[in-house]
Amino acid sequence: MTERRLIPRIAILFILLGSTPLNLLAQNSSMADSQSKRIAVLEQQAAEAKSSADNAWMLTSSALVLMMTGPGLALFYGGLVRKKNVLGTMMQSFAMMAVITVLWAIVGYSLAFGTGDAFIGGFHNAFLRGVGLQPDVDYAATIPLQTFMVYQLMFAIITPALITGAFAERMKFSAMLLFLILWSLFVYDPMAHMVWGKGGLLNASLGGRFPTLDFAGGTVVHVTSGVSALVCALYLGKRLGYPKVAMPPHSMVLSFIGACLLWVGWFGFNAGSALGAGGLATSAFVATHFGAAAAAIGWSAAEWMRNGKPSALGAISGAVAGLVAITPAAGFVSPMSALIIGLIAGVFCFWMVTRVKLRFGYDDSLDAFGVHGAGGTMGALLTGLFASSVINPIFKDANGNVLPSGLFEGNSHQLLNQCVGVAIAWVLGIVGTLILLKIVDKVVGLRVTEEQETQGLDLSQHGEEGYYWETSA
Repeated sequence: MTERRLIPRIAILFILLGSTPLNLLAQNSSMADSQSKRIAVLEQQAAEAKSSADNAWMLTSSALVLMMTGPGLALFYGGLVRKKNVLGTMMQSFAMMAVITVLWAIVGYSLAFGTGDAFIGGFHNAFLRGVGLQPDVDYAATIPLQTFMVYQLMFAIITPALITGAFAERMKFSAMLLFLILWSLFVYDPMAHMVWGKGGLLNASLGGRFPTLDFAGGTVVHVTSGVSALVCALYLGKRLGYPKVAMPPHSMVLSFIGACLLWVGWFGFNAGSALGAGGLATSAFVATHFGAAAAAIGWSAAEWMRNGKPSALGAISGAVAGLVAITPAAGFVSPMSALIIGLIAGVFCFWMVTRVKLRFGYDDSLDAFGVHGAGGTMGALLTGLFASSVINPIFKDANGNVLPSGLFEGNSHQLLNQCVGVAIAWVLGIVGTLILLKIVDKVVGLRVTEEQETQGLDLSQHGEEGYYWETSA
């Protein structure tokens, strides 16, 4: 009897002992699956948080860059012209905000950033087809493609608006519209594609044949617009009375406010070009501010030594020159390098505006070439010297090892690439602008009549005045 009672008890004991490890294994497996799911959820939430932060910064940057055109550039240029041309000048910048937006939606974005060849994009994204809320990893992996599109639109708006400073006070409004629409299509869009677009000849991040370092538009925006501005000034000829008749700015207050708005907006222009809210944006932000400050000091010091006193116009012009020059370098150079670039740009652009312009006698009314063309060229070349892989490791070998970026870091070939990029921007700007000016001149005529120029663009082109002074009877 004792044995019969022991056998079932022993059997039960073995069953319990055998099932315990199985239960433990099952419990551990269940816990591991649960933990994996929690980790996956946390990773998804972290990715969504990063995407939201990046998108918020990029939308803010888009608004900042738009602010650079209106009211920034409109006020800056508007204050520099004579009183009778203030509205006409402001209207040119404002018109770009409307016209280029529609053009960009129809075909501009597709030509600049759509898939094409080494020189121009195709029509795959015409009418914004395929430009939705999902990211394009080739351009920006953490923000919607539509955010990227609208951010780049703001660059397309301000670039042709910069050219208007060269032909201020003497071009028809209708001619200005037609010329800048064509210029945007045949000069800006190809240059933007070559430097920033997929498969572009000069694209440094996507394997272009001549990788040109242009973080935020030194060649795309400033060299093309500045060189085109010089061609416009030469083709249209001088304003009536220039240089014998004095043509001082009618309101330095407007220009001063405009320049300050440009400085603030430029943080979106340069730091926004990091296409995210990370450390690279911080680096570009700091470099932008340092470059502008050093250039304002450089221009003012040169003016002080030459004229015996620094002017407000000189200070704000120097700041803009520094912002222009640091644009291609902002995401590639250290803060100390940014100070050097800004200082050089301030003195160089002062020399271009006060010496070279007078020496050759061209009427670049608001110094679009002297600041943007010259400053952009200088900045692009200096980027090839000061670019640092510590700031932005853009070049890597087949094994993923970081390679030197600029000449001072050991990449002597980069300065040649920068020269190629600058040369292409110059040639495209000169040839494209000259052809388009001839076409527009034949179609609608470029210049207002002498009577209209004497009257002023406000009344002759728009039928209104910027200022109505009330007088007592």
